Amino acid sequence: MTEALGLLLPGVAWEQLGWMAAMVFGAALLQGIGGVGFAMVSAPISVLLFPDLVPGPLLILGAVLALLGALRERHAINWRFVVALMSGRIGGSLVAGAALYVLSADAFSVLFAVLILAGVGFSVGGWKVTTSTANMIVTGIASGLMGTITSSGAPPVAIAMQHVPPAELRATVSAFFFAGALFSVAILAAVGRFGAHELRLGFVLLPALAAGFIVSGPLNRVVSRSMIRIGLLTLSTLGALAILARAVA
Repeated sequence: MTEALGLLLPGVAWEQLGWMAAMVFGAALLQGIGGVGFAMVSAPISVLLFPDLVPGPLLILGAVLALLGALRERHAINWRFVVALMSGRIGGSLVAGAALYVLSADAFSVLFAVLILAGVGFSVGGWKVTTSTANMIVTGIASGLMGTITSSGAPPVAIAMQHVPPAELRATVSAFFFAGALFSVAILAAVGRFGAHELRLGFVLLPALAAGFIVSGPLNRVVSRSMIRIGLLTLSTLGALAILARAVA
């Protein structure tokens, strides 16, 4: 089995794959309960411990998770918001792809951590944004920039839509993230940051993702979302600070 894993995922050991799966399960569970959070938790941890997952494989996993969420509440999707957000996401992803093409590894780590901390700051600040078409386009740009570089494009969208009814928020964000993640993957492939290895790694971790999503169903009714939000922001902050500390050491 070890030889088979070596052929499928060169350089990845069974023990490492197991820890990756545990992290993906936990992050998917948190998003299933809180509506967002998969990449906010998994991305900083991955940069520190599993760099092969960032950003491509996490984007693939995030796309699948978003698709599951959109299908579960498809009746509540606001397609006008989805179109406006995607209009901005395309531009933001293109800018992010150009940045990734020229960034060094250290510069990438610093930019990654700064964007994660900015996302946490936006979430904690609770900025109030009206859900106009223009604001949704700007939000999409910010999400595309963050999502393509860090795998986590949720914070700007969560802020812009924080006053939207919960079901509409979850369904609309899921539909947007599904389309947006696929576009970001295409940009990464164009600049040489996504290939067969990243695709296989994402595919192998899909069962852990599905398990976390399934388990979140019954827990969604008994676990406090405010507690989940605090946990997400705390983990994201600690992870980003650890990345910055390692980059400047």
